[in-house]
Amino acid sequence: MKIRVVSSKDEISTLDLDEQIVHLAFRPSSKDIFALVNTCPGLKALHIPSSYKKTVSKSIGMFLEMKQIQLMEGDVWGHRKDINEYYEIKASIMDRISKLKTEGVPENDIHKKMTEETRLSPDLISFIIKN
Repeated sequence: MKIRVVSSKDEISTLDLDEQIVHLAFRPSSKDIFALVNTCPGLKALHIPSSYKKTVSKSIGMFLEMKQIQLMEGDVWGHRKDINEYYEIKASIMDRISKLKTEGVPENDIHKKMTEETRLSPDLISFIIKN
């Protein structure tokens, strides 16, 4: 699974139409989020640092909900944008989650286990489990 990392509002207009998960590494305004949703019509999730999520207005939260776009908080630890514009979640993590799901492990237990084993944010782990 790949997450497109966007480090400035100028990059929004250059995104591919088919981006599904975007991490904003800057504090987005309402205008930036509207531009992002218009640029990427297939967007499923917006991932932003927790300090930035606190500044997102309730109306933007409702807008994202209406568009069925999940707003997640968290960071992309150790990612270097100058090397790759995508943060990639390792296939081994995805396989581990799939294996636990097929074994019938409850979602709460998968969530707890994967939060302990990885540096992924709890919101991102929940998104992976559900999708």
